[in-house]
Order: sequence, then structure tokens, then C-alpha cells
Amino acid sequence: MKIIRKINTLRRLIKKVKQDKKTIGFVPTMGALHEGHLKLIQQARKENDFVVVSIFVNPTQFGPKEDFKKYPRNLKQDAFLCRKEGVDVIFYPDIKQMYPEGFKTYVKVNDLSNLLCGRFRPGHFRGVTTVVTKLFNIVNPDLAYFGQKDAQQAIIIKRMVLDLNIPIKIKVIPIVRDKDGLALSSRNVYLNPQERKDAVILYQSLRLAKKMVKAGILETKKIIKKIKQLIHTKKTARIQYISIVDLENLKPISRIKDKGLLAMAVYIGDTRLIDNTILKNPKA
Repeated sequence: MKIIRKINTLRRLIKKVKQDKKTIGFVPTMGALHEGHLKLIQQARKENDFVVVSIFVNPTQFGPKEDFKKYPRNLKQDAFLCRKEGVDVIFYPDIKQMYPEGFKTYVKVNDLSNLLCGRFRPGHFRGVTTVVTKLFNIVNPDLAYFGQKDAQQAIIIKRMVLDLNIPIKIKVIPIVRDKDGLALSSRNVYLNPQERKDAVILYQSLRLAKKMVKAGILETKKIIKKIKQLIHTKKTARIQYISIVDLENLKPISRIKDKGLLAMAVYIGDTRLIDNTILKNPKA
């Protein structure tokens, strides 16, 4: 396995891989790898001849009061895990490589980027789509892998790839959860023991919503009201948003006719956690 820091070095290698008619699978990450990332890597390894993992804590997707400086970074551990999973290359650029002096060009998917998390994190998805576009141009993969935990991000990137005619297939892998149901996240390390226990309420609220839909309760206001009540039983929890939206345009729906995305962002203590599930009308 190689760790490559320079764009031109990686491009030369990718050119050779392409000349050898090998397929390239790509997993973009910000490092602090956990089992959720490893599932993406395993899928990429299974479906491709050559696997690239990028590790880059992207400054343009963090707001001024967010955790860019303290975001967990551990290249040694990440490299160990990647090597174990048979990754061929880790692309590990610095900020100057990705955003040279005078950088002025950004990619934004309108409308979708302003909803859900985008309402509370202005500029976040512009940063995501810009860096992902750059990484796609550098790595030139056949397939790219993203997690369902970041459902809005995956929907936005699919739209971007479609709109910009980028010849890459996007694969979205199911959420990986801890034994108690908490979705795995690099930010879970911020939780103290009590907060870690309380954080399971997100998963429990998703399960409650699914039970309600199964029982024939399809009005989204009723579902949201019930799960808000459940989350509020935890003193450490503070809801930022809970929405049930259309799976393509991310706009709120009043009733689940076929499917809807239940998405939420909840602070547990000072840590912002996101989670989601797809609700299906059993009679649809």
C-alpha cells in the first residue's frame, strides 16, 4: 500500500492503472476510520481491481464555530486499517495541495444544499461538493462509495454527478451501527459515558417511527411529534431538526404515500449527531 501526498504523483499512478484496464474503486473520507468506513472499503475491494481511499479533513465544509481544529486525526491508525483491508493507495494531501493560494472555484448543488443539515450549516454542502468534485477529477474512479448515514450528502452527490455528466457510479452502503444501535461516527469519541448512553435515543426514535408506520400511522406530523417526545426524555439531548422528506428533492412530506426519509440532527451534550432511516408505507 502506498501513501501519496501529491496530486501529480497520484495522477501518474492512476494513468498506469487505467492503461492496465483495471477498475478503480474510491472511498473519500476525513480519516478517523471506523467500522462504517471499513464497510465502504470492503465493498470497494470486492467490486474493483484497485482501491483508493482519500483522507483529507476538508476545511471548506466546516463552519467558523465548528470542530475543524479538534476533528480526530490519526493517520497511523487509519493506515493500519487500510492496509489490513487491502487498500492500494491512501491519498493524503495537505490543504495547499487541495486549495492552492488564490483558489476561487466552488461547486454547489442548488436547493438540495439548503435543506435539512444545510439550513443549519450554511456553506457545508458547497464545501463537500467542491472537494468531492476535485477528488473525482484527481482519482478518476469507476465507482465511488458513500454511507447512508450521510443520506443528504449521498443524495446531493448523486445529483451533482448526474447534472455534471461525471462518469462515475455512486454506491450508497447501509448505516453501520454499534451493538446498541448508535450509528458509527468519528464524532462519537466526543461523547462522555452518560452522553454515549443517551445517544442511543436517536436509534430508538427511528425504531419508534418505523413501528408507527407499520401500524398504519402515515401522517408525518404525528410521527415527528411522538419521536420528539421520546428524545426529550434525555436531559442531554437537544433537537436541531427532525424532518420526513421526499427521497429525491428532500422537501417535507405531510404523509408517507410510498417512501420517505426520516432525517434528524440532535445535540447530545455539545456533540451534534445525525441519523436517518427510510420509512416505507406497508400498503404501497
